[in-house]
Amino acid sequence: MTPIRVLLIDDHALFRGGVRMVLSRQPGFEVVGEASDALDGIKRAHQLLPHAVLLDLHMPGMSGKEALKVLVEELPQVCVIMLTVSEDAEDLLDCLRAGASGYLLKNVNVDAFADAIQRAVRGDSVVSPEMTGKLVRGVKDMATASPSPLAVLSQREREILGYLAKGAANKEIARSLDLAESTVKIHVQSILRKLKLQSRVQAAVFAVEHGLSGS
Repeated sequence: MTPIRVLLIDDHALFRGGVRMVLSRQPGFEVVGEASDALDGIKRAHQLLPHAVLLDLHMPGMSGKEALKVLVEELPQVCVIMLTVSEDAEDLLDCLRAGASGYLLKNVNVDAFADAIQRAVRGDSVVSPEMTGKLVRGVKDMATASPSPLAVLSQREREILGYLAKGAANKEIARSLDLAESTVKIHVQSILRKLKLQSRVQAAVFAVEHGLSGS
């Protein structure tokens, strides 16, 4: 099986070394590069084309949020996961809206860390459990009474979007709705296209914002 190629972008060398050591001990991962600042990280991402970028939020110079926007715009096929100490709901929402595939706190359990990267690369939503409540409250607080754009979706797509709001993986959705996993994947791609979104995480935020909660 092809290993997941990972690029680390963090201004703390000791932390980068720790992450590299952790992933080297997990099967199916290869750390292909490191960068100590956002600009160098973006350059290396273009050169190395990793499957996943682990990006620190607060760094000197260009911030993680700014780097995230550039990476999502220029390398949409690369999965960008924020790896941070910030438990601020605004940081979380800003990153997910900007297209991050996940938001993990740096105190994440080793096994959960590896699993989260794998899930994010597969396209699943990845948010540290400590942040889930803040995510839901944050998007509900920002919900408006504007007309819902959900009208462009079919009933089945709305149903699946509701499951995405709960962070469900394709396999779980397929089992719940008695569908083939490949069918669910096609529906998810259609949802993202119709709503002009770039990731399942963005779709989940969108769904909660618009009051869709799954069955």
